[in-house]
Amino acid sequence: MSEVEVKKYTPKDFKSDQEVRWCAGCGDTAILSAVHKAMAELNHKKEDYAVISGIGCSSRFPYYMNTYGFHGIHGRAGAIASGTKVANPNLSVWQITGDGDAMAIGGNHFIHEIRRNVDLNILLFNNEIYGLTKGQYSPTSRLGQVTKTSPFGTIETPFNPGELAIGAKGKFFARGIDNNVKLNIELFKAADQHKGTSLVEVLQNCIIYNDGAHSVLTDKEHKLDRTIILHHGEPMIFGKNSDKGLVLDGFKLKVATIGENGITKDDILVHDAKEEDPILHLMLINMEYPEMPVAFGVIRSVEKNTYDANVVKQIEEVKAKSKIKSMADLLVSGNTWIVE
Repeated sequence: MSEVEVKKYTPKDFKSDQEVRWCAGCGDTAILSAVHKAMAELNHKKEDYAVISGIGCSSRFPYYMNTYGFHGIHGRAGAIASGTKVANPNLSVWQITGDGDAMAIGGNHFIHEIRRNVDLNILLFNNEIYGLTKGQYSPTSRLGQVTKTSPFGTIETPFNPGELAIGAKGKFFARGIDNNVKLNIELFKAADQHKGTSLVEVLQNCIIYNDGAHSVLTDKEHKLDRTIILHHGEPMIFGKNSDKGLVLDGFKLKVATIGENGITKDDILVHDAKEEDPILHLMLINMEYPEMPVAFGVIRSVEKNTYDANVVKQIEEVKAKSKIKSMADLLVSGNTWIVE
């Protein structure tokens, strides 16, 4: 983050002059709006932002940003974003990707940038389908889902992006949903302020090929009873009447109703996003409706040394110890020959 005084921006400052070409009603549009608003509130100069994408509907993102950007090739956004950050650690790097781009062809880059803890922000749009290539099942499509490439239903167990991140030693994971712009702004700002790889999964609706994939979580009448928004240091309470909460039943999470069976607010678990042990974070990530509410918010946020900072540190240490201080020193070092 820049230490000099930064100009006050508005969301409009981050909008490009390009026509947005996503389908009418696509959840990507709401996510784009949240990014514009989040960047306007962060303490970076506009020229210090770099938005990197791969291939997919989500990957058109750089065209709609008035920042530096790079539209990469399928699955390679992680490699490009990592190289960008290591080459210039002062940049605020945002990797925009989808469930197919990140976890299918880009799966290897995805897990290793998380493992290395490169200080960048990954926004993973999860619509549980391949949208740009017209409705094939993706690594997050539900078991049994009928698609263009699974006409009798998928027979594959899907990835859970947060679970995959925890397995790759991830230090920051948050989850949002496309139509909750206010929450997404909060998550994107938290991701940028976190030092290390920040993965934000945004559940996103593909209105053409997988419409309603997350409808049980967006239904206005029931969403407060089916979802829980977590905040560090606050009790894990949810529900239309704020009368439900999460408790531990042995080694498992369980929903309890405050006021029943002697349960009080003091019995409800308090969310600790900064706990290094990921076991409880993993349980929160894996909660599914209808058995449990789906968790949103910053679920994990643990500070560790970053890859890019370690590269800079190593270069300085090597330079300090090296006898080579100039190009002339380099040319006469080691085995040398005079050619006549």
